[in-house]
Amino acid sequence: MRLRSLLYVPGSSPRFLEKAHERGADAIIVDLEDAVAPSEKESARAALGKNLPMVGQRGAIVIVRINTHDEAAMLADAAAACEAGADALYVPKVSSPALLHRLDRHLTPIETAKQRSPMRFVPLIEDPIGLQNVASIATGPRVFALSAGGEDLATSMAAQPTPEVLRLPKLLIHYAAKAAGIMSFGLLRSTADYADKVALTAAIREAKDFGFDGATCIHPSVVALLNDGFSPSGAEIDRARRLIEAADAAAADGVGAFVFEGKFVDLPIVTRARALLTRASH
Repeated sequence: MRLRSLLYVPGSSPRFLEKAHERGADAIIVDLEDAVAPSEKESARAALGKNLPMVGQRGAIVIVRINTHDEAAMLADAAAACEAGADALYVPKVSSPALLHRLDRHLTPIETAKQRSPMRFVPLIEDPIGLQNVASIATGPRVFALSAGGEDLATSMAAQPTPEVLRLPKLLIHYAAKAAGIMSFGLLRSTADYADKVALTAAIREAKDFGFDGATCIHPSVVALLNDGFSPSGAEIDRARRLIEAADAAAADGVGAFVFEGKFVDLPIVTRARALLTRASH
């Protein structure tokens, strides 16, 4: 699965929902949480049956961000998303795996009755308790990726969402995801200022260097930046192919480490090149 770009769309906005499938995002997150006014949450939930097939009509992964502020809303959102055919849930404010286990127990009989595959989870780490428990959250039921809720995380610490404040928490979440063998979404800064394309491009390049798989965005103009930034470039692909050819030739001669284009190469570098080509083939 390749998820470079995950575009948030308010679940109560027909104008944005109708256009979401045209934006080129790898995944569409239909938001029932922060982007929806309290008075519109029930109608947004009820509309999932119509909206999810619409946003996913060109093959994007369809995800629903649910409410977790109280259990009744959480379970109702999760059930509606399941009934509507969502591929996954974005689960905000996860402080421990207990919340994920509760959702798992709730969804299993619904999925069995509908004879559908299990939905998967992306926990959002948004407070210091979740940050302390992130390793156990990463190995919780149905989890296939982790992400940080930068604005909420900063707010929970009485901090400002500056790059310096968010960098260490986001890296800790990222490392927990990689240790668990799952995907990691995010940039090492807040993504609220989507108009600053220069800064965004630099942040995407940095996140790619750190091994992040993709990131969310709130504006469709950012999708192309994410798709391009989290994809191997033509030059990277070409170099990886040449490096692997040289590695195969060296191995045939019984040589492990060798020099390629003036640089020392050993097994980790070859492994990284092969992984890059695998990503490119997707």
